Amino acid sequence: MAKTNSTVKEAKVYSKEQVQKWFEDMMLMRRFEERASQLYMQQKFRGFCHLYIGQEAVAAGLETAIRPDDQVITAYRDHGPALARGISANACMAELYGKATGCSKGKGGSMHFFSKEHNFLGGHGIVGGQIPLGAGVAFANKYRGQDNICVCMMGDGAVRQGVFHEALNMAMTWKLPVLYIIENNRYAMGTSVERTSNVTDLYKLGRSYDMPSKPIDGMDVIDVYEELLPIVEHVRSGKGPYLVEMKTYRYKGHSMSDPAKYRTREELNKYRGRDPLANIKLYMHEHQLFTDEEIKEMEKRIKDIVEESVKFAEESPFPDLSALYEDVYVGEYPFLMD
Repeated sequence: MAKTNSTVKEAKVYSKEQVQKWFEDMMLMRRFEERASQLYMQQKFRGFCHLYIGQEAVAAGLETAIRPDDQVITAYRDHGPALARGISANACMAELYGKATGCSKGKGGSMHFFSKEHNFLGGHGIVGGQIPLGAGVAFANKYRGQDNICVCMMGDGAVRQGVFHEALNMAMTWKLPVLYIIENNRYAMGTSVERTSNVTDLYKLGRSYDMPSKPIDGMDVIDVYEELLPIVEHVRSGKGPYLVEMKTYRYKGHSMSDPAKYRTREELNKYRGRDPLANIKLYMHEHQLFTDEEIKEMEKRIKDIVEESVKFAEESPFPDLSALYEDVYVGEYPFLMD
């Protein structure tokens, strides 16, 4: 598709419905995160808050390449993938507020979104902790004879963890149906990829285990979708795991407490010139899919959804103290209440 940086390539013309979904999914992620940033600064909720702004094309493109019964598990920068999975903005915002109506019943907060209904398995606060879990979920799918896959997402910093290599080795040895996605936004907290490893093309790490791997332009939702389709089919067909490196970028700091002084304004502007939302808007105009008025209506609808989520969160109750004893163990253990 055409890019805002004037790099042009031929692309399939997708239906209005498909393009609208990509645009609205990414717009919802962007506006939700912008509102979350404002609310955090107003101290409406506390704790850590890691924003997904700039990386929206990864989650939006992924969701149209997989099925609803496939599982997605990710790290603590989880707001965007959760929204893309279909968890409502109301449930997500309420979780930020720590309210009982949140997707984790107010117990998880920003870093621990979860929804069994949507096959969204977190939201994990431990760096790299979700990587072996992704292999475990994929093992369960294979053991049960199911054809659904597990998508395990991580940041570039997580590949420095030992469990990354252990999990890739196990997944490849057992040919598990897991798609590993590295969201390489260039910085692990404040440390650039170039400062942490001689291997800066992170997809090449899969070669150590003969795992098929490739890089994808994570700033372009259509590229993400088109490149992932055959990869998802590879994993689903029983051929084993695949490692993808999404070349993306976060516009904000690692978390709300990070002023991001380790990068230049020129670098930030360079990536803003390839903004995922600007790219899809350009595609919509070039193929005359939507008028400016129609786009404005979609933007207003998304803004209203986000504002309604704030109202919902504000008016929702906090969990009752008795909830402290719920969701701790599977099954009933009366002795815990003695």
